[in-house]
Amino acid sequence: MRLWTHDDRAIFRLAIPALAGLAADPLVSLVDTAFVGQLGRVPLAALGVNASLFSMAFVIFNFLAYGTTPRVGRHVGNGNREAAGRVVVRAVVLALIAGAVALVTLQLAAVPLLRLMGATGELLDPALEYLRIRAFAGPAVLLITAGNGAFRGYQDTRTPMYITIGLNLVNLILDPILIFGLGWGLTGAAVATVVAQWIGAIAFLWLLFQTRSDAFSVSWFWPAPRTLVPLLKVGRDLIARTAALVGTMTLATAVATRVGVTAVAAHQVAAQLWLFMALIVDALAVAAQALVAKHLGAHAPERARTVSNRIIGWGLLLGVGLGAGFALLQPVLPQFFTDDPATIAAILSVFPIVALLQPLNGFVFVGDGIYMGAERFPYLAKAMLLSAGGAAVVLLLVLPMGWGLTGVWMGITTLMVLRTLTLALPYARGHALQS
Repeated sequence: MRLWTHDDRAIFRLAIPALAGLAADPLVSLVDTAFVGQLGRVPLAALGVNASLFSMAFVIFNFLAYGTTPRVGRHVGNGNREAAGRVVVRAVVLALIAGAVALVTLQLAAVPLLRLMGATGELLDPALEYLRIRAFAGPAVLLITAGNGAFRGYQDTRTPMYITIGLNLVNLILDPILIFGLGWGLTGAAVATVVAQWIGAIAFLWLLFQTRSDAFSVSWFWPAPRTLVPLLKVGRDLIARTAALVGTMTLATAVATRVGVTAVAAHQVAAQLWLFMALIVDALAVAAQALVAKHLGAHAPERARTVSNRIIGWGLLLGVGLGAGFALLQPVLPQFFTDDPATIAAILSVFPIVALLQPLNGFVFVGDGIYMGAERFPYLAKAMLLSAGGAAVVLLLVLPMGWGLTGVWMGITTLMVLRTLTLALPYARGHALQS
């Protein structure tokens, strides 16, 4: 087996820039976590509750990227760029509609949602203030999601990388100015996020409908409702899949919140680190979506299988490397996010679990990309619902059994083990690339 092939060059040409594109909202949250952590346990815990809530509110709309990429990629693969451009416009329209609905819903249901997440007492007021401001970034986040999906389908992950670097620089600059310089605290972090996300959304719209409109065959039109149905069907399956995934992580945060303020503060740090490392592997999944869709669109399933095998190998290797690196950084990482001794001790208690999960992430996230490239969306939904159900059983036992924060991460481990099994078995039998 050759150590480096033409397929590997194609994979990393897409995957390396995709890493920055994927990091848009999670990296903003990670930066916010680092700055807000200096304010104390209560603001950090309030941010943690909101981070999980916003994941549930907006990540379920990831079909705007994951459904757009393979459909655009297949049209590009068979040379029909006009059809690809129509897919892009429909994704943008759905992003605008869904973003407006999400904004209104979050504002109207803010208090009940936070109480459902376990934010009571001293956590409620700061969490509520942050939520009401951060919600205005909702439409922008969904436009960024649709923009990423469109560019990936056109085999371009470099442009989203530049946009994401720009919006994160805005957030990085505004955070210390607003949080500490103006003394706005947690509110400052929310304002910085809203400004940064809208700058990113406007950049995507400008490129798609102005600068690149001719090259991508994208021109604005108001699509008939019936033409949105195919993407909505994809969205139905991906929403079920993503809601189950994010719902499990949200349940984990809710359980950690009920364990105590220290536990949820530590869980926020551990979860953000875990998700950030997962994003590194997920960059390979973006390459899998784009390349598998392109090869299947060109009626070359053997090439799709060859590329998939290479990406799986790289995903496993990267997962092992991330786990080892994370373990080596154990003495220094917690202090970067907080100086509270109790929170640091709680973070360290789950560090080994987070490190050991990385090889599983390496396979699972790449496997998701392969199945999405083949548009196996119904199967992904069913497999995720099964995995989430197993994890929920463990998480619901944490409080009555007194397992504490370690029990929360046992639940997340259960999720990843089940996801590995449900993705690996059909792939081994040759069913994964059958759309």
